[in-house]
Amino acid sequence: MAFPPGFLDELRARISLSDIVGRKVTLKRKSGAEYSGLCPFHNEKTPSFTVNDKKAFFYCFGCHEKGDAVGFVMKTEGLSFPEAVEKLAHEVGLPVPRETPVDRQRAERVSTLQQVVEEATRWFQKQLRLPVGRQGLDYLRGRGLEDAVIDDFRLGFAPDSRDGLLSHLKRENVPVDKIVEVGLAIQPDDNREPYDRFRGRVMFPINDRRGRVIAFGGRVMGAGEPKYLNSPETPLFHKGANLYCLDRARQAATKDQPVIVAEGYMDVIALHGAGFTGAVAPLGTALTEGQLAELWKLADEPYLCFDGDNAGRRAASRAAERALPLLRAGKSLRFLSLPAGEDPDSLIRTRGVDAMRRSLDLARPLSDMIWSMETEGRPTDTPERRASLQRAVEQRVAEIADPVVRDFYKTDMRERLSRMRRPERAPWQPGQRRPFRGPGPEPAPFAAGSAARRAGTDMDGSRQERALLGALLERPAMLHVLAEDVAALTIASPELARLRSGLLDALSLVSEGIDPAAEEAFAAESDTPLEARLIEEHLERSGLGRLAAAARIRAREAFRVDPGDADGWVGQWRRMARHLSQLTTEPEELKRAEEALAEDMNEENLRRLEAILDRMRRESIESGTG
Repeated sequence: MAFPPGFLDELRARISLSDIVGRKVTLKRKSGAEYSGLCPFHNEKTPSFTVNDKKAFFYCFGCHEKGDAVGFVMKTEGLSFPEAVEKLAHEVGLPVPRETPVDRQRAERVSTLQQVVEEATRWFQKQLRLPVGRQGLDYLRGRGLEDAVIDDFRLGFAPDSRDGLLSHLKRENVPVDKIVEVGLAIQPDDNREPYDRFRGRVMFPINDRRGRVIAFGGRVMGAGEPKYLNSPETPLFHKGANLYCLDRARQAATKDQPVIVAEGYMDVIALHGAGFTGAVAPLGTALTEGQLAELWKLADEPYLCFDGDNAGRRAASRAAERALPLLRAGKSLRFLSLPAGEDPDSLIRTRGVDAMRRSLDLARPLSDMIWSMETEGRPTDTPERRASLQRAVEQRVAEIADPVVRDFYKTDMRERLSRMRRPERAPWQPGQRRPFRGPGPEPAPFAAGSAARRAGTDMDGSRQERALLGALLERPAMLHVLAEDVAALTIASPELARLRSGLLDALSLVSEGIDPAAEEAFAAESDTPLEARLIEEHLERSGLGRLAAAARIRAREAFRVDPGDADGWVGQWRRMARHLSQLTTEPEELKRAEEALAEDMNEENLRRLEAILDRMRRESIESGTG
C-alpha cells in the first residue's frame, strides 16, 4: 500500500523516536536530543546504540543497524511497512489515508497547485532582475543583501500591474481557477476579471517542511498598506502550521544550532547570514499552538526574539501566554531582550554578530517573563496590593496543564513572592546595637559543615557576591573595565546570577546607545551619570530593582577604598572576586577535613582543619571582605 508523502511527513513529525525506542531499550540521555543504550539487535554489554530525536534516526556502532521510527517497529515487532505505519498512526491518533480515486485526485490537485506556485516563484525572480524590478532590487541591496543571498532565498518582485503574473501564467496554460485557488489572484465577487494579489512588492517565497514553495509574503514598496501581505489559506498553505524558513531550521537543528523566532522575513535572512541558520518567523500571525509544536520538535527551548519596542514586547507577552498551557517537562521558551528600536536585522548590521550572541547568552527563561508580566508597573507597597499580585500569579500558573511543570512553577513563584514579603535588613551602623541572638543549641564541634559556619561571615559567599555586584552599581563606569571579570565570576545564588546577567545586559544594550550630547545635557541637570540612571531603569524593568538596592548597601559596607582611587578600587574588587572563586573550590577541601576529623579526632586532623580555616580567614582579610 502506498501512503501519500504528506501523510508520512506528518506521522514522523508527531512521534518521538526516543519514546518509541524507549519501550524496548533503556535509554540514557547523552546530550541534547541524543540518547544511548544497549542495542536490541545484538548482544552487547557496553552501549553502542544511539538514538537522535532531532535527526529522527537510530544507529548501532556495533552491528550497524539503522533507521527511523517506522523501521525500528518493523525490525523489533516483525511488521511489514504498512503494518508499522498503521500501528504508529493509531498511537498518535492520525487517521490512515486509504488510497481511493478521490485520494488520487486530491494528490494530483496538490501537485498541480505546487507547480503553479513554483512557476510564479521563477517569474517573480526574473522580474527582480529586470528594469521593472529595480526598486525592489535596490531595496534588498540597501538592506545589505548580496546577490548570492537574494538568489539563495529566491527573492523576487511583483510589478505594480493588475495582471502581470496572471497574464504570464495564462500563457503557460495555467487555468485561471488554479491561479485563484492557490492565492496568486483575486476573483471579485461581481465576477469581474480577476487580478494579481501581489503588486508592487518584494516577494519572499515560503516553503513547506520539504523545501517546496507553497506560498508568498510580499513587502510593499512605498507607502502602501498593508506593509506585508501574505498568501491566504489554500490547499497548500496553512499559516498556523508553518514558519518561514522552517525547512532550513530543521536542518540547522540537527547540527545543534539555536532555534530563534524573529518577527519578520528580513530579520530571519539577516540571522541566517550571520550564521544563525535556525532562525524562523511566524507568517503574519501571532505565534500559534501549531507553530509552538513545530518549534519544540526542533529544540527544547527555542529563543523568541521580538523587536525592542512596545509592539515587540506585546508580541512576546502574547507568545508567553500562548505557551504557558502547553508547557511540559523539558519544553519551554527563552526570551531575548533587544535594545529599544532595534530588531535582529538592525542589531547585526550596526553592532555585529557578537551583539546577537550576547543577547542569546542573556536570554530570559519563560518563568522570568511570566513574573515580569504580572509585576511590571504593579505597585506592591501595601499588603492588599501584594495579595492581589499573589492571586494574579497563582491564576497565571494554574493555566499550565502539565501537573509536574505546574508544581515547579508554583514553587518558583512562591519563592519570588516570599522574597518580596521579606524586607531587606538595614545595614548595621557604628554605635548601633546588634540584634540580640537568643540562646540556642550550637552545632556539634566537628559535625559536617560546622567549621564553615563557625568561620563567620567571611566565608559567606552570597554576601561577597552581593558586595561585588553592588560595587559595580555604585560605580557603573567600572563595568567597562571589569566586564570580562564579571562574566567569569562564579555566582552560586540564582537571584544574584540574574542580577549579574541584568548588569551585563544593561552594559551591552544601554551604554552603547548613549548620545554624548544627551549625556552632557543630563550631567548638567543631575549629579547621577546618565549611564547609571539608564542601568538602574533597565534593572527596574527587569524586576531586579530591590535586589540591586540591597547589593548597593552591602557594597558600601564592604568597600573601604577611596572612590577617587580608581586603580585601588579595581584592585580591591578583583581581590574580592579571587577570594569568592576560592570559596567555590575550598569547601570541598574543608568538607573532607571535617569528615576526617569526625571519623578520627586526632591532633593531626585537627591541625589540618585549623590550617585550612586560618588560610581562608587570611585570604578574606586580604580581599577586604573579612
